[in-house]
Amino acid sequence: MYLTKEHAASEKHPPRLDLSRCSKNNIVAPSLNQSSFGKNNTSDSHKGDKMSQELAKKTEEFSIIEQVVMQGDLSKLTPEQRLIYYNKVCESAGLNPLGNPFAYIHLNGKLVLYAKKDCTEQLRKINGVSIESLDDKVIDDIYVVTAKAKDKQGRIDQAKGAVVIGNLKGDQKANAIMKAETKAKRRVTLSICGMGWTDESEIDSIPNARPIDVDLTTGEIKNESLQPKSHSQIDLNVPKLSYKQVEELQMILAECDEKYRTWVYEYVKKQFGTNDLSGVPFEMYDRMKSAAVKNMEQNHSKQMDNFHEVTAEVK
Repeated sequence: MYLTKEHAASEKHPPRLDLSRCSKNNIVAPSLNQSSFGKNNTSDSHKGDKMSQELAKKTEEFSIIEQVVMQGDLSKLTPEQRLIYYNKVCESAGLNPLGNPFAYIHLNGKLVLYAKKDCTEQLRKINGVSIESLDDKVIDDIYVVTAKAKDKQGRIDQAKGAVVIGNLKGDQKANAIMKAETKAKRRVTLSICGMGWTDESEIDSIPNARPIDVDLTTGEIKNESLQPKSHSQIDLNVPKLSYKQVEELQMILAECDEKYRTWVYEYVKKQFGTNDLSGVPFEMYDRMKSAAVKNMEQNHSKQMDNFHEVTAEVK
């Protein structure tokens, strides 16, 4: 079958659209919706900005943790960074930050965290830690308790808690024994849970350690203990009296004349900026003890004289 020339040409080249007809019949050619395109583009831009902000925030958080791990000093961080780090530590251990499981301490010239009672209690519950046994013994004038613990995976660990009992008697000795037990329980809990924090019960026995008041909601340091001291105050890096030394001086002062005792505490507050003896420099121990013992002996002698006078009057 043969095609005519006209028919062949039409097959080879399809007929063109008659735009005049489209305009007459109100047929509008398809076009891009500019308004919708602009909205979608803006939305995508917002999403991109949000993702960038979240990524920047994550990067900042990891940078903070890296900075603390390398330097080990939380005082170098801003209050906001300190707050982020605190919450990250709680999150990594599964702890509830609202329970304030950690507090701040100035140790060896650095601001670090230490574990409080709530921390070890939460850890025992989270990790199913149970205290299997408590063994005690006395070595010289030191009372030692060994705590053995087991977690829900069956792992076993043990740690010791020790206190100096010396010549302690009555309630003071009883409190020291209970403190040794508490130390042992908390230390073994931190150990079996893989937490290398200093426990609250150990702070008093560390000569150069001092708790620092930090607002846990803002990360701001409330006191000025990390700021340069005046000429009448001692720098935090200077070793302080140990828990044993503080206890000994307190016992001696309790037997001293009331006026002398009041004067000592007022002097300590004025000179070293502390309300108790824990802030007194270690180098002051011998001098303070010698003076206190002298006053105690004089006070005892005075009391004995008064006793003899009263006894003589009665007779």
